[in-house]
Formats: sequence, C-alpha cells, structure tokens
Amino acid sequence: MSIHINAKPGEIAKTVLMPGDPLRAKFIAEKYFQDIQLVSQTRNVLYYTGTYQGKKITVGASGMGCPSIGIYSYELYTEYKVDTIIRIGTCGAYTTDLNFYDLINVEKAASESTFASVAWGFSEEVQVHQGNVFDLINATAKSINQPLVCSTIHSTDVFYNNSFGTPALADKYNCLAVEMESFSLFANARHLQKNAACLLTVTDIIPTHERLSSEEREKALLPMMELALSTALQL
Repeated sequence: MSIHINAKPGEIAKTVLMPGDPLRAKFIAEKYFQDIQLVSQTRNVLYYTGTYQGKKITVGASGMGCPSIGIYSYELYTEYKVDTIIRIGTCGAYTTDLNFYDLINVEKAASESTFASVAWGFSEEVQVHQGNVFDLINATAKSINQPLVCSTIHSTDVFYNNSFGTPALADKYNCLAVEMESFSLFANARHLQKNAACLLTVTDIIPTHERLSSEEREKALLPMMELALSTALQL
C-alpha cells in the first residue's frame, strides 16, 4: 500500500481534486462536501472524501513542486485506482495581458524539471494534459459563462533565483504564467494512461510585482474550485 497516504481501500474516490495546500483541501471539503470523512493525514497532508451533489469526490493536497505531486499523484493512480486528478492551484502571470483572478485551463506544461525523463523516459520539455478532462473543463466553463484562458504554462522547479525577466524556456514555449506542479502530474498520467488536468487562478502579476493578499486569495479561488467541482460531476 501507499507509504504517503494512509487511506483504506475504497476510501478515495475515482476523481480527486488536488490543491497544493492541505488547509485548502480542508477548506474545500468543509465548504462544499456532505458526508465528509478525513481519510488520510500522513505528514499532515490532508485528504477528505465526501459527496458533492450526490457524487463521491476526494480532495487532497499535493504539496509544492514536481517531486511532491509526483509522489502523491502516482500513489493515487496506482494504489487507489484513481481515474482523474484535477490540480487546482495558483500561478504568477508572466504578462500584463492576464489579470488577477483570471482562470487558466492548462493545455501544456513546459519545464526544466528532469522528472519526466528520469521517471518515465519522456525526454520532451513539454508535457500535455491527459484524457478528456481538459475539454470537459472548457465545456463546463462555457455552460456556466465562466471566462477561461487555455494556455501553455511554465512548470518550474525554482521559486527563488538571481535572474530577472521571463525565463528562456517560458519564452520558447510562449508560457503565459508559471506554477510548480503540473509537468509531473501530466507525465505520471501519460505513463499510467490516466486523466489529468490543471486549473490555475492568477494571484501574482510578475512584471509589476503585484500579488493578492492572503484574504484576497481565499475569495479569488472560489470560481476555480466551483468549476472543478462542476466538472467532476460529469466524470
């Protein structure tokens, strides 16, 4: 069994929503789920299973970075037979063409990470969303009049560095924003022939050094959470 998730067999749903922060997982479960059950808390990485409009869904944290989500997503797919993971996270915009609160449905993730190459022999700098969930998110957003940007993003291993401006890799692939996890999630799903998507909310505008406060972030993420939940109902 999994060494990082201590849920029992059958306690994790086929669809998992995956924020980075354990407390954000707790917030989603308590705000939206009925019949909530805390199914794992190893290392204080919280996983909750409940029902949303009658459908069984799990929400659990990925931690930060490609290695962390690489571990949790792999164990969910293999040990708990999860079919679909939708990452729901925040990102920094590389361009002022994006605004605070904009939602991005990630089409591709470009990264300098060696995760995909070392783990599965995928040598490409870009990994793509897997399965039909990307298209389902787009259709769901259209049905509820939720504006959505579809884009390639930069999935970086580095949060702090001594360089300035947009990294060369991000320029190469016209990445509109940056986060730290989707590259390895997509690689795992590709290797295991599972479904994976990533929804991001813009909370930082990198060129202008602006960012939302913690209070503003809490409200900013609600549309993304609700779009992911509405999508999950159709899986």
